[in-house]
Amino acid sequence: MIRKSVVIALSAILSVIIISCTISYKFNGASIDYNVTKTISIANFPIRAALVYPPLAAVFNNALQDIYTRQTRLSIVPRNGDLQVEGEITGYSLSPQAVKADAYASQTRLTITVRVKYTDTKNPKFNIDQTFSAYRDFDSSLMLTQVQDELISEISTELAELIFNATVANW
Repeated sequence: MIRKSVVIALSAILSVIIISCTISYKFNGASIDYNVTKTISIANFPIRAALVYPPLAAVFNNALQDIYTRQTRLSIVPRNGDLQVEGEITGYSLSPQAVKADAYASQTRLTITVRVKYTDTKNPKFNIDQTFSAYRDFDSSLMLTQVQDELISEISTELAELIFNATVANW
């Protein structure tokens, strides 16, 4: 009888300890103090590249807003947010890759470059003014028009992740 009471008491104590000890993980990588920082404004990034593909601006701007919306609790405001992201698309270029013996490229690289100015109005030491670049290679036997939309979607997503990590991840 005493043994049963001891087992029950130990089980109850162990349960309380397990319940009260929790470990919190953040899988999104954002390190934002939501008590201080509540809003973000993300300006549209205009295309300032020599080569222009008009849908790029909308795809990139949407990818950038999506990542902050999905991975933070910040409210997006039109201007003057606690965090401010602005910039421009400065490069959209094609370059030959993997040149074969016959001097023709078997791959072509599409590279997109963006310049980002990030302002943290609550903690200016985190401000950045930086250029980000990402690319995708595609088979040179394909026309750019055949793969362009898919490639800019993939590149825009990668650029948004790079910008997100550089701005609010702080690790």
